[in-house]
Amino acid sequence: MASRPQPTRVRKLPDERRAEILRTAARIALEEGLERITLRRVADELGVRPGLIGHYFPAADALVAEAFTDAATKERDTLLPADEEGLAPIDRLARFLVRLADGTYLDLSRLWLNARHLSRFKEGLRDAVGAQETVTRTALTALIEAGVAAGEFDTDDALGAALHILVTVDGLGSYANADADIRLDHPTLDDMAITTAERELGLDRGTLRARL
Repeated sequence: MASRPQPTRVRKLPDERRAEILRTAARIALEEGLERITLRRVADELGVRPGLIGHYFPAADALVAEAFTDAATKERDTLLPADEEGLAPIDRLARFLVRLADGTYLDLSRLWLNARHLSRFKEGLRDAVGAQETVTRTALTALIEAGVAAGEFDTDDALGAALHILVTVDGLGSYANADADIRLDHPTLDDMAITTAERELGLDRGTLRARL
C-alpha cells in the first residue's frame, strides 16, 4: 500500500514567524483577555510546538507585554491614521474622538482595563502600558498644539487639555463591561469625551461633531 504523502511544512523567516506569534497573541488578548496568553495556547492556535514559541518568547510575560503593545499601537494608528495628517487639527481631533465612541473599539477598551489591572503584578506589562500611554499623550498634545498654532483651539496648556481628554476617555473605558443599554445608548456617555474636549479647547458645544 502506498504511504500517504506528508504535508509540506513551510519554514517561515524569523521575522515572519515572530509577527505571526504576536498577531495570534494579540487576538487572544482582545477576544479573551491577557491572562489567556500562554506559550502552549499560542502554539495550539498556530499548530506548532510550544518550544517554537518559547524560542522567540522564553517567558510568557514578555509575550503578554508585546501582544498588548502590538494591539495598542494598531489602535492608535486607526484612531489617528497617518494618511489624515494633512487635515486641519480640529478635524483630526473630531475624528479621533468620534472613533473612540464607536462600538468598534469596545474590545480594546476591555483590553486597556485588563492591562492596567494586570500591570500591577507584571513589570514588563507595566512598562508597556506606560510607554503606550506616553506615546498617545504626546501625539494628542502635539495635535492640540498644532490646533492652537492654527487658531482653531484656545488653551495655554496643551498638555493639560490632553490629560483632561484622555482621563475622560479612560473613565468611559471603565464602562466597557457595563450594561449594554447604558454603555452604548446613553447620550451623556456618547458625547462626554467630545464635550470635555470642546470645553478644554474653548470650542462651542457641538463644534467637533459639526466637523464630520
